Amino acid sequence: MRHTRGHTNNRRSHHALVRMNIIKDKESGNLRLPHRLDETTGMYRGKQIAAPRAKHVHEPKTKGPSTNVPVEHTHVHEHAHEEHMNAEAKSSKGISGKVATGGRPKARSGFGGGA
Repeated sequence: MRHTRGHTNNRRSHHALVRMNIIKDKESGNLRLPHRLDETTGMYRGKQIAAPRAKHVHEPKTKGPSTNVPVEHTHVHEHAHEEHMNAEAKSSKGISGKVATGGRPKARSGFGGGA
């Protein structure tokens, strides 16, 4: 069958995007979709349907660990020292360890396993 630009464009004529119909609420002045509940006031068609949503106050985020945690609730790992020792041993191989082993694990998924 012949596949022409006209056939393609006729098919694509239905791909146009339709803009969302956003309306301004009459009582509160908030933007919302038609036939939907106004989330800030909880009103729909002049009736109270849901509880009004409370305003959320954003607290500034701080970087680093929380400083207001009591000392008795902190958790210390006993094996943490051993893990750091293993990391130092692995990193001490240097470039020669990476060259000798190929620098990658032998078995990688999707590549036929390792040998």
